[in-house]
Amino acid sequence: MSHTRRLPLWAVFGSAAIIFSGCAGSTPSPSAAAPSAAQPSTAAASSSAAASEAAYAGKSYPDTAVDCANPPKYTSGANSAKYSGVFSQIKAVDRLTVEMDLCTPDVAFLSKIAFSSNNIQDSDWLTAHAKDKSITHTEINGTGPYMVKEWVPGDHVTLAANPNYWGTAPKAATVVVKWSKEATQRLQDLQAGTVDGIDNVGPDDFDTVKADSNLQLLPREALNILYLGFNVKQAPWDNEKVRQAVAMGIDRARIAQNFYPAGSEAADYFTPCAIPLACGGDKWYPTDAAAAKQALTAAGFDFSKTYDFHYRTKVRSYLPSPTQVATDIQSQLKDNLGININLVVEKDDTYLGDEATGKFPLFLLGWGADYPDVTDFLDVHFGTGANSGFGPKFDDITAALTAGATEADQTKRGTDYTTANNLIRTHAPMVPLVHGGSATAWKADVQGAHSSPIGNEFFATMTPGDRQQLVWSQGSEPSGLYCGDESDGDALRICTQVFDSLYNYKVGGLDPEPALATSCDPSSDLKTWTCHLRDGVKFQQGGTLDANDVVDSMAAQWDVKNPLHVGNLGSNWYFPTLFGGCLNPNFDKDGVQTCAVSKPGG
Repeated sequence: MSHTRRLPLWAVFGSAAIIFSGCAGSTPSPSAAAPSAAQPSTAAASSSAAASEAAYAGKSYPDTAVDCANPPKYTSGANSAKYSGVFSQIKAVDRLTVEMDLCTPDVAFLSKIAFSSNNIQDSDWLTAHAKDKSITHTEINGTGPYMVKEWVPGDHVTLAANPNYWGTAPKAATVVVKWSKEATQRLQDLQAGTVDGIDNVGPDDFDTVKADSNLQLLPREALNILYLGFNVKQAPWDNEKVRQAVAMGIDRARIAQNFYPAGSEAADYFTPCAIPLACGGDKWYPTDAAAAKQALTAAGFDFSKTYDFHYRTKVRSYLPSPTQVATDIQSQLKDNLGININLVVEKDDTYLGDEATGKFPLFLLGWGADYPDVTDFLDVHFGTGANSGFGPKFDDITAALTAGATEADQTKRGTDYTTANNLIRTHAPMVPLVHGGSATAWKADVQGAHSSPIGNEFFATMTPGDRQQLVWSQGSEPSGLYCGDESDGDALRICTQVFDSLYNYKVGGLDPEPALATSCDPSSDLKTWTCHLRDGVKFQQGGTLDANDVVDSMAAQWDVKNPLHVGNLGSNWYFPTLFGGCLNPNFDKDGVQTCAVSKPGG
C-alpha cells in the first residue's frame, strides 16, 4: 500500500496544534464547556478567599531545581549516568497556578501532559494509599466523569457517574467494562445484545459487522507499529550484522496481507507515515532471503541452536492475531534463514514489565500513538528515556532524537528525524513489521459512539439507546488503575473515564485541550510552562484540586527515591518515555538507567 495518501488535517497541522492548541484557553471539550464551580459573590467570601490564597503553602519539587547545565550524575557500582530528563523543577506558585521549568524546549509538551498516565491525584490520598498499592485497585480517587463502583477480578469493572464532576454530566449513569481475549466472542456478545460496544473487531469480521443493520463499524487509522525486538546486549542478537540479516529475511507484506484487516500495511518505517516528519530517510530493508542467509553465514551465526521468541496472546490493534503472527514469523525465520525458533508464551499481566527491564532476547511487541508527533514513537523506544527492552541505547540515535525533540523549526526537525531513521535502520534494534488497521463496533442505537485513534474512547459522551447502562467489551482486564505505572491500553482507557490530566485529548481525536487546567502557557523559548488550574474541582472520594496535587502527582512519577514512587508492578512508568528520564534512577542488569522501583533481579 502507498504512503502517499492524503493526510488528515490533524496530521498536516499536528506539530503546530501540539504547541498552541490550548495555550490561550482554546475551545473546550464537551466536558470543559461546563461552568466551573460557583464562585463566592459576597465581599466576605472574597476576603476569605484572599486570606486562603495568602496562607497557601505551595510546594516545589525538587526543593532546588536541577542544574540543567551541570545535571546530576548517578552511580551504582560500575554503572553511572547523568540525569537525562527534561524537567528541572515543578512549582506550586499559588493555590491555582503551577509552573513547570524544563531544561530544554519541548514542542509536544501539551500533548504529553494530556496523556492519561499524567492524571492528577489528590496529594493526601496519594500519600495514604500509594505505599500499600491500594491506589492501584481498591482506593481509586479521580476527578473524571465516572468513578469505580465495583471491580470483580476476572469478570468486570463497574463505573458509576460522578455526581460532582466538574464538566458535562455523563450520558449513561453506569458503564460496565468486560473483557474477552477472543475477538469472535466479543462479536458474538455484541450480536446477542449483551454488550453495547467492542474493541478490536477481528480481521475477518469487518464485513460481518458492516452487513448487520443492527451494528455500526467505526475504523481506526493505522497509527501503530508491530515490531520484532532484539535485546542488543544478548547473543546472538548483539551482532549488528545478524540483526540486519533478520531484518532482510522477514516478508513483512506477507504478514500484513494474511493476518490483518483492511487499512493495514507493511511497515517501511517505525513511525506511521501519517505522522508529520515520520518517514524521512531510507525505507526499511526489502525482503531478500538469499542475501539475508548469506549475511548470517558471513557473521558466523550458529544455526545449530534453537532461540526463544517471546510473545503474549493479548489482542491489540497492532496485533489482532498474536499466535498466528508469531507462528508465521517462526516459519519465516526457519524457511528463509534456517533459524530455529522456540515460541514462548508469556503472561499478559507481566509481559510489558518484563520487556521493559530487558528480560527477552527476542520478542514481539507493538505500540500505538498517544499523540501525533514523531517523539511518541522514536523517543519512546530509542531516546534517552526509553526502557531497556532493546538493551543499551545508541548514542548517535539519542543525539539525533534529542535535537529533533527540542527544535521548533520543522525543516530542521525533519533533517534530525531523517538522520535518526537511517541510524535505526543501520543498528536494527528491531524490525518494523506492520501498521495495523483496527476498528470498534457498536450497537446501531449508541449515539456518540466513536473510535479513538489512540484507543481512548470516552464513554461519557455516549448514549446507549434508551438504556441507562453502557456495556463495553475489551481484550483484557486492566492490571491496575494507577496509570502512572501502566502502559497497556485497556488500563489507560479506563483511567481516561475516572481521572483527568491538566489537558485531555479532544473526544475521538488527538488535539490536546484544557481539562483540570484552563490553560498552560509557554514562555517564548518553550522552557517554562505556567498552568492555571480550574477552581472548585472535587475529587470523588473527597478533597479539592490545588497546585500541590499537581506537584505531588508528577513528582511521584519523576523521582525514583520519592516515597510515593511505588506504582503497581513498579516497572511500567510512562514518565521517562515522555520526559526523557527520572531523578535518582536505578540501573538494570545491562547498566542502563531505569525508573523501575528496584533493580531487576536485585
